[in-house]
Amino acid sequence: MNFTENKIAILYVIDGVEFGGGERVFLQLASGLRERYEIFVATNTQGKFAQELTSQDIQTFFVDMSRQLAIKPICQIRDIVRRNKIDIVHSQGARADFFSRLAGKIADSPHILCTLAMPVEGFNVGALRKRIYLFMDLLSGHYVERFIVVSDSLKRTLVEKRRISANRIVKIYNGIELEHYRPEQSPVNLRNQLDISPDTPLIGAIGRAVWQKGFDFFIRAIPEVLQIVPKSKFLIVGDGPLYKNLEDLAKQLGVSDRTLFTGFRSDIKQILTRINILVVPSVLEGFPMVTLEGMAMAKPIVATKIEGIEEQISNGEEGILVPPKNPRALAKAIIKLIRDEDLSSRLGEAARKKVETCFSVERMLKETENVYLSLLRAN
Repeated sequence: MNFTENKIAILYVIDGVEFGGGERVFLQLASGLRERYEIFVATNTQGKFAQELTSQDIQTFFVDMSRQLAIKPICQIRDIVRRNKIDIVHSQGARADFFSRLAGKIADSPHILCTLAMPVEGFNVGALRKRIYLFMDLLSGHYVERFIVVSDSLKRTLVEKRRISANRIVKIYNGIELEHYRPEQSPVNLRNQLDISPDTPLIGAIGRAVWQKGFDFFIRAIPEVLQIVPKSKFLIVGDGPLYKNLEDLAKQLGVSDRTLFTGFRSDIKQILTRINILVVPSVLEGFPMVTLEGMAMAKPIVATKIEGIEEQISNGEEGILVPPKNPRALAKAIIKLIRDEDLSSRLGEAARKKVETCFSVERMLKETENVYLSLLRAN
């Protein structure tokens, strides 16, 4: 193709029912590359992701990907590829991957790529559905020219467990919009909204209420923190299938009066300005965006020492890492940061510098664009 005269056409395909890290990255790609490329997105109709796309006038096609095995979405994506002369089909998510890979192959799309942020083994689904997803992934994976992974650990998973050649895998870290994350920016009066005094230590955890996020271990750490710092309060931001279970757990442990459940909030940056410590108690992650957000806001972070997070934070340098599923270790680290303001400040400043160096959205866009151009030039 002559990509000096004609814009390269890229189709992004993602489920988009929830606005998680994958949707955010694809929105960054669509928004950041639209001036140089012809950008199209195929996604479900409902949800914040679709609203963001339409508000930015990004060319969007609505495809029902709610069923695991269906012919209609394959035909719809195939037609989108043919009508718009798509050069690159780039997908993320088990169903979106399967549908777009088959559609791209049928439509003879030159290049098929996918981003992997979470292996199928980590999906929050039943055993039967997980086997179906794995079958779909293995069946259609042969059509993928490049796998983009968000961490070294995911690259190892593909090489060692899926037997995919390392030459077909590119690691690109997720990025954060640094210009939108300023530790000194004036926040909304969140503490007034929640009736929390300025001198109350506020410890927050942010994310979907699913088992992978480990919020139950965070809640189990609260009684020990309150024994040492009784005036502390705790914030859990996000919604999801385990939301009610987490509220019930807080009641069982007698800490519901010190724990605030906000549900979904769109003002995460403002929330981060008002918490003293960010806790990321996950048991399984790809490359969490919330950690990058906290680092960009120069927040002291307590996180679990698991794959993905270890590539973001070095223990004792940009945050404190503790073993997963260990409420006591979480409590000790939280108490340490509450008591040592100098340490908290130092960790936060180092975290911000690391994000600036390694995890900017500009770097993510450039590295992704390099993958696209390398494939097109080799054509």
